[in-house]
Amino acid sequence: MNGNGGAILSARGISKSFGPVQALDGVDFEVNRGEVIGLVGDNGAGKSTLVKAISGINSIDAGQFLFDGEPVSIGGPNASTALGIATVYQDLALCDNLDVVANLFLGQETMVGGPGRFLRALDETAMEHRSHELLEQLSVTIPSVRSEVGTLSGGQRQQVAVARSLLGEPKVVMLDEPTAALGVVQTKQVLALIKRLRERDLGVVVVSHNLANVFEVSDRIFVLRLGRRAGDFDADETTEEEVVGAITGAEFGGKANGKREEEL
Repeated sequence: MNGNGGAILSARGISKSFGPVQALDGVDFEVNRGEVIGLVGDNGAGKSTLVKAISGINSIDAGQFLFDGEPVSIGGPNASTALGIATVYQDLALCDNLDVVANLFLGQETMVGGPGRFLRALDETAMEHRSHELLEQLSVTIPSVRSEVGTLSGGQRQQVAVARSLLGEPKVVMLDEPTAALGVVQTKQVLALIKRLRERDLGVVVVSHNLANVFEVSDRIFVLRLGRRAGDFDADETTEEEVVGAITGAEFGGKANGKREEEL
């Protein structure tokens, strides 16, 4: 399966080094509308570096980004967000002592009141209404929008973090290890949420070490190894063994994008 809306984000020839370490070396990467891409590779393969380059945390040494087919500069996290790219990191950055509504709108609160900023107040009604609307659209399973986030399960917390990323109406959502340390039921909730993001015609990038989860939700599986592209597979037309071979560099007789790995 491939995204049916065309490329929304393209990375061409992306390179990044940290001192003598070449973290990314001429990587081409593309995200289509309505597509889930599993971004996989061993530790040190360059996955986090690529995500941080797209999200504006890491500046790149060489290469170019295109968004909706137009060349763009991603000079920082605000620039990435303004383009329509949302990133949910593994630590989620949630405030346990605040309720779901407060976490969803943290830093982007809706205000009402007088013309002066000292006379304005939070529009709790509007924020709660928007929270209900968004969570219902995503079929998020939480007891109440007024529950403190610290009382929620890991799966529920992940869902809240993803929902928060959608408030800005992004076109691309990147999820860093979204099912790490979750139980079976919680993992199913998060994977179902990822599928719903695809149904909203978003481009979704899932960084994960769990290949079973990657195969369950992904349309394509993109493999990085030692900072280079090692494979780009249609999830319906490949096997876990073939993907593992690309991750490790082992020969299983498979092909990546029609070419053996040493030819890439």
